[in-house]
Amino acid sequence: MLFYTHNPSQFAFSKDENDFKNYISSLSKNRKEPTKKPVFALLGVPFDSTTTYRSGARFGPSAVREASHNFENYHLSWDCSIDSTIFDLGNVQVSHGNFKKTCSNLLETVSDLLAYDIKPIVVGGEHTISYAVVKALKAYKNLNELTIVHLDAHMDIADSYMGVKYSHATVMRRIFELKPGRLIQVGVRSSSYEEKEFVQEMEIEYYTSAEVNDNLNSLLKVLDSINGPVYLSIDLDVIDPSEAPSVGNPTPCGINSQQLEELIKILALKQVVAMDIVEVSADKIGDLTSINAAKIILDFLCLQGKSSHQD
Repeated sequence: MLFYTHNPSQFAFSKDENDFKNYISSLSKNRKEPTKKPVFALLGVPFDSTTTYRSGARFGPSAVREASHNFENYHLSWDCSIDSTIFDLGNVQVSHGNFKKTCSNLLETVSDLLAYDIKPIVVGGEHTISYAVVKALKAYKNLNELTIVHLDAHMDIADSYMGVKYSHATVMRRIFELKPGRLIQVGVRSSSYEEKEFVQEMEIEYYTSAEVNDNLNSLLKVLDSINGPVYLSIDLDVIDPSEAPSVGNPTPCGINSQQLEELIKILALKQVVAMDIVEVSADKIGDLTSINAAKIILDFLCLQGKSSHQD
């Protein structure tokens, strides 16, 4: 056995596909025994066919996996370690230029995981992929009870963009049409006038990055009050481009990584049924954006089913 090696093509601290097959086999034999801790599966979706500014989100899954090996499995500030079960199942097969086919492949894959009560962590790729995950959840969860927390520089809620109905700029409109119980947008600082009118008319909650900067504690209380299942969608451009420059649409005056850590600290303790990290367009080792993306996932996992390190 080689003790001092790692596989940068696999997310840190995760089990591989063979472990997953063994887990599914054991689960099938013990259907009557519920799992005590949540189990996660990481899926890469290297799709970026509707990108309109900085291309390269298809490289995001690989960059985030590589960056994850930059971290320890112990969180010093929170005094907890990662002992969650997470399987890295590789990338979903995408059809570049064909959202419908890619969406179908992702929806079917996520549905298979949900059938085994495995929670997907989807790494993009562009933001359109979130639609497939929420649509898959519709078959297993009452969406009327689902809260979607959307962290993003943009509202992404246009009805169409450049004549396209399914786009990174329309994804939240398509998701809203699936009728989730609640949509909360955090960190937004860019939208069309029509988008602002729509969210106000529909009474969609949104908190600008300026509001996060001015009164973070107030937002934390809002998030802490959420009850029921949560879908967490994080576009890395929610972070200021000084800390996350390699995204599809970098937008100044964003939130910082410390504030995002505080948000994750609250959200990770909610009943998160699935999450995505999208719009990482990193194409080199050590890229700050992919490091931030990997940290978000690792922070989230650190708080899953784990008491303090001292326990």
